[in-house]
Amino acid sequence: MFPISDKARRSVLDEPERLRLLSSTERDLIRLVHEPGYSRWLEQITSIGGCAHPIYLAGHTTTHDVATGEVLRHYDTSGEPGGRMPVRCRNRRETRCEPCSYLHAGDTFHLVRAGLLGGKGVAEGVQRHPRLFVTLTAPSFGAVHGAFDGAVCRPRRDGGVCEHGRPAGCGQRHTENDPAVGQPLCRDCYDYAGHVLWHASAGKLWNRYCHMLRRHLATAVGITQTRLREHLTLSFAKVAEYQKRGAVHFHAVVRLDGPDGPSSPPPLWATTDLLSDAVRSAADQIEVHTPYSPATGERVIKWGKQLDVHAIRSDAFTESSAMTDSAVAAYVAKYVSKSVGDSGGIDYRIQDVDSIRLAPVNAHLRALMATSWRLGGLPELEGLNLRAWAHTLGYRGHVLTKSRQYSTTYGELRAVRADYQGGGALALEDRETVTESAWRYVGSGHSPAEADIAYGIAEDLANLRKLRKEMIAEGWRYAA
Repeated sequence: MFPISDKARRSVLDEPERLRLLSSTERDLIRLVHEPGYSRWLEQITSIGGCAHPIYLAGHTTTHDVATGEVLRHYDTSGEPGGRMPVRCRNRRETRCEPCSYLHAGDTFHLVRAGLLGGKGVAEGVQRHPRLFVTLTAPSFGAVHGAFDGAVCRPRRDGGVCEHGRPAGCGQRHTENDPAVGQPLCRDCYDYAGHVLWHASAGKLWNRYCHMLRRHLATAVGITQTRLREHLTLSFAKVAEYQKRGAVHFHAVVRLDGPDGPSSPPPLWATTDLLSDAVRSAADQIEVHTPYSPATGERVIKWGKQLDVHAIRSDAFTESSAMTDSAVAAYVAKYVSKSVGDSGGIDYRIQDVDSIRLAPVNAHLRALMATSWRLGGLPELEGLNLRAWAHTLGYRGHVLTKSRQYSTTYGELRAVRADYQGGGALALEDRETVTESAWRYVGSGHSPAEADIAYGIAEDLANLRKLRKEMIAEGWRYAA
């Protein structure tokens, strides 16, 4: 039927014009909500926590009873919206995908905590083993501005200037969010090449440190390093964190086990004090050398002077100052979702020099990126692969590493969660099953409207988690 009035007629005629005035996201939203599988798509995105960049797969999986051939479970994406199924991107970085980084941080918490309290395949006796929380830092590459709880940054009674004519001190009181924090007092005095080369060698320095630590433990009790393995095992879990100045430092949980790993107690002479002394002495002596280059020379890579060593106490200790099992696990989990982006950098790879010049970073980090790019072009330093890691300021190590026997693995934790979410095992103990699957990649990411909706879902779930924590803290009980 045609409109029965001029006003209604103009409304219909003006509809295309109104649609042209909508943004691309608004038009995409109209398209999305009119899709026949919109409700099911909402369920899918909610099930993956509002992942910001889901991976879409197409295929099927079928579980059979081996003896009878009976089909116990079958799933096919042909009936899903678009014939595909979204799965989490599993990105650990909070700047890329907050829902997946939260899940990854939770897995890290349980992984680290299991190595302190036991459980998840780790003997509960580990909580009685010597355990330390160690922080190892990078050395100074030049004076930088800092926030010191309201104190003056770098007081100098005599004033003074550096060789480049800039003030050698700072009389201001910086806050934590002050843009000056972490910036050099003089960029010409700052050792940018040393900073980048230290980052490139940090992984090697840590590996050498672990070997040196074992040597110092053996020397302290008068046995050879080759026989130390007959008495105890050194286990660890380590996380990397970027400081404001753009330098990485490491937080590590270090534990002594018996010769059979977590299931066996260490010898009586393997005390927390012995481990603490070895940690400190090994940190003082270990060093590695960079490849020689006429442009940089041969640099000696060592730990910084700031070394913190704390004994880890049982959760039964309630002192606020105690370094407890759960507190350490939460601390490590907090930083596993961070990256250089949280210190003002970028979390994507640099392709050329222009990308450095246009990067949305401060002058200090831009200088570190440019130095990584420049040094990466030297034939003598080609093996350090600095250009590929210019966005991380030359650091190319994993954010979290652990020894094999420290605790469980991410893969095992994810497998248990997938089994739980899938309803558990289908077959009884006396029923043998086989699963056949075929999957293929068909796409990734969201359209503009999908991204907005997924963000809202993730925000709602985060608010719900926060509300539950508050209810638990207040003594409420709720239905899961």
